[in-house]
Amino acid sequence: MKENKMGTMPINKLILTMSLPMIISMVVQSLYNIVDSIFVAQVSENALTAVSLAFPIQNLMLAVQIGTGVGINALLSRKLGEDKFKGANKAALNGVFLAVAHYMLFLIAAFFLVEPFFRAQTSDPEILASGILYSKIIMVFSFGQFIQVTAEKLLQATGRTVDAMWVQGIGAGINIILDPIMIFGLLGFPRMGVAGAAWATVIGQSIAAVVGILLNVKRNKELNFNVKGFKPEWAIIRSIYVVGIPSAVMTSITSVTTFALNIILIQFSTTATAVFGVYYKLQSFVFMPIFGINNGIIPIISYNYGAKNKKRITDTIRLAIMYATAIMLAGFILFQVFPEQLLTLFNASEEMMAIGVPSIRIIS
Repeated sequence: MKENKMGTMPINKLILTMSLPMIISMVVQSLYNIVDSIFVAQVSENALTAVSLAFPIQNLMLAVQIGTGVGINALLSRKLGEDKFKGANKAALNGVFLAVAHYMLFLIAAFFLVEPFFRAQTSDPEILASGILYSKIIMVFSFGQFIQVTAEKLLQATGRTVDAMWVQGIGAGINIILDPIMIFGLLGFPRMGVAGAAWATVIGQSIAAVVGILLNVKRNKELNFNVKGFKPEWAIIRSIYVVGIPSAVMTSITSVTTFALNIILIQFSTTATAVFGVYYKLQSFVFMPIFGINNGIIPIISYNYGAKNKKRITDTIRLAIMYATAIMLAGFILFQVFPEQLLTLFNASEEMMAIGVPSIRIIS
């Protein structure tokens, strides 16, 4: 096989080629989270608060699978850099096994942990009912999310970032289209409110997972997805987790801090909690491009680590830091100059605006 572009293409062009599709798809993903909250905010402020309180659960699920995906991505790319194609294949199959295992854990948690989680944060019956229902739908039907993320990481690892972008973009697009239809009961659908937002999300994820599987089978020729005789290999799973667990922990820390802050903020008012949730949704719009760059450079670094090309690794890291700094500076300016306009998107009341404007400026 000819050498992969990750070992030959000029670094700046390679980073842009690998990262831009990821940036576009992750910005689209952050947009549909924002759109979820914008539509839910039209139902009521309590509905927005319920979705905000559910954020730590959603973030934890995403952290576990993206962290594992980063581990799959790094191991698979390294094996390809070493020309160990059977090893790359085993990494892919064990990665899919872990996606199914993680789904089963969250499925069990949906029935035993969701209600205590919400009762630890609020006693408001309306917020409790909406938040518990929303979270259970998201968790029970999260199989699509776990498979979708894994499919994306397998495509990224072999340099097919445009295909990965299509997977995420299709899921996000379907969610955006279904949100108003299912929340407000358009086109003959019943009005489902907050539950409609959850159903729109899981349907989008499930369709994206199917697209991801098809693209991997049809176009990812460097991998062979023959599962005949497959058994989990703990040495490979350990290698995935060595890289994946630190990434998952760093991302999931946000879930812990948000949960703790929600408990504190709701003592002041549900509006304060809603503001905090809105900020995190808006913040993701700035952070997602950084995650896109991160996802784009992982296979570059891993491939060249396997190929023992130190200069390409250091050049990749240096340029990525420069791009990331520029994006964060642009985000900082956006939050400082336009906080009122950003909050207006969420049907902000006077109280929400009074709390939100200074908060957004301080946190950013």
